[in-house]
Amino acid sequence: MSEPRIVKKYPNRRLYDTTLSRYITLEDVRHLVLDHNEFKVIDSKTDEDITRTILLQIIIEQEEDGQPMFTTEALEQIIRFYGDTLQGMITSYLEKSLKLFVEQQHRLRDRMQNAMVNDPFTVMRDITERNLMLWKEMQESFFRAAPSRRDRDAEAQDKAESTPKAKRKDERSGRGS
Repeated sequence: MSEPRIVKKYPNRRLYDTTLSRYITLEDVRHLVLDHNEFKVIDSKTDEDITRTILLQIIIEQEEDGQPMFTTEALEQIIRFYGDTLQGMITSYLEKSLKLFVEQQHRLRDRMQNAMVNDPFTVMRDITERNLMLWKEMQESFFRAAPSRRDRDAEAQDKAESTPKAKRKDERSGRGS
């Protein structure tokens, strides 16, 4: 595997493509993404990898310029997950969901090309059934990883049973601490 293309970001906010030896725009970086080119954006002063920041800038531009992909509600939900104990799990869930969506998109395109030869309704039914099965499997996997209410109830029951009987009796009668 080759080394990723290096784009340097200078203090004047300009991006310099070291492979092409010229300045580029955020639109050029967007095309690197669309063309599946591997790259890194490096801050010229600190040598810090700022690729994520540049990608977020591209998303912001796309959201402002065209048909937004994220609703206000979706953005609010994403913000609420930051700092939550489930943040890592949500990140994994979103990555897998997007990967699944892209795979399904490729399959759909392939099948649509074949649909000219085959019955298009059969093709669409097969795709829908496959998507439903994959989403169900992914959700089941997600929920298996999250602690269930039954697990929390069992933990609470175990805790209650480990409390001395006299203390529980006092708590029930209202004479506890």
